[in-house]
Amino acid sequence: MDLNLVVLGGRLAAPPEIRQFEQGGRLARYLVTVRSEEPHRRVDVVPVVLWDPPDDLLDAEPAPGRSVWVAGAVQRRFWSGPEGRRSRLEVVAEQVCLRSGPGSPEAGE
Repeated sequence: MDLNLVVLGGRLAAPPEIRQFEQGGRLARYLVTVRSEEPHRRVDVVPVVLWDPPDDLLDAEPAPGRSVWVAGAVQRRFWSGPEGRRSRLEVVAEQVCLRSGPGSPEAGE
């Protein structure tokens, strides 16, 4: 059985980028930083896209450093550029939840 499921808990690295398309659809792009301690300390920045985000998520105007949960799937996206054919992995989110409370800048950290 194959399974493509990603759950991330991290912080926003930058304000989200919102794109509005002529057909009426919207796309939100997030950069989420995820810290790991084992086996070695590191910070990964994971690109996340969310199609047609709910209005309340867009109205929140989350700032860098805001805690966030993401659930979705990994997808490899391909495109052609001046350097030739390129690709990158990104998470296509089914859900993005902005967190508040202990550990969030909104909680007075």
